[in-house]
Amino acid sequence: MKVVCIGDSLTYGYGLYKEKCWVDILRKALDIRVLNRGVNGDTSTGMLSRSFRDVVENKPDIVIIMGGSNDFIAGYNIDRVQENIVELIKEAQQFGIKPIVGIQIAAHESLAVKRWSADIDYSNINAKIKDYRNWIIKYCLENQIAYVDFYKVIDEQIQCMDAEDIYIDGLHPTEFGHEAMAKSVIDVMKKLIYQ
Repeated sequence: MKVVCIGDSLTYGYGLYKEKCWVDILRKALDIRVLNRGVNGDTSTGMLSRSFRDVVENKPDIVIIMGGSNDFIAGYNIDRVQENIVELIKEAQQFGIKPIVGIQIAAHESLAVKRWSADIDYSNINAKIKDYRNWIIKYCLENQIAYVDFYKVIDEQIQCMDAEDIYIDGLHPTEFGHEAMAKSVIDVMKKLIYQ
C-alpha cells in the first residue's frame, strides 16, 4: 500500500525532525509506503497546481489532503478553499485514489502573537477554520469520504495541557502534538485497510 500526504507545513512537519512528524509516525506504525508532499507556506491553490505531479503520478492507493490555513492567513475566503479541496478530492477519485481529508488545527492565538507574528488576526483565521471544519465534515459525510479531525484532536489536548506542550509557535504542533495527530490518522487508516 502507498499513501501520499499533500498539504502545507502541518503536513511537512515544520519545526521538527522528519521522523517526529505525524506522516513519518504513520509510515512506521502501519509499515506502509508514505510520501510526504507537504510544502511549508503552501495554499490550497498551490496544492491543486501540483497535485497531478505529487499525487496522481505517484499512483498511491490513498491520498491524505489537508490545506487551507495559509489561504486564511493570506486573507482569502472560505469559498476558495472549499473549491480547491473539492477539486483535489475529485481528481483523486477520478484516478482511483481513495481520498482522506485532514482537518487543520486552529491557531493558539496568544502563543502565535508571541512566537509567530503580532500582525495577524488569529481570531479571524480561527473563525474561518471553524467554518471550514463544519463544512468539510458535512461534505465528507454526505459523500462518504473519510476524514481525520486534527482540529478536534488538538483542541482536546489543549483542554488538559499547557499550550507550549502542544504548539511550537501557536501555529505548528510540537512532537507531542504530532504524536496525537498520528494516532488519530492511524485509527482512520486502520478502519479503511481492514474493513
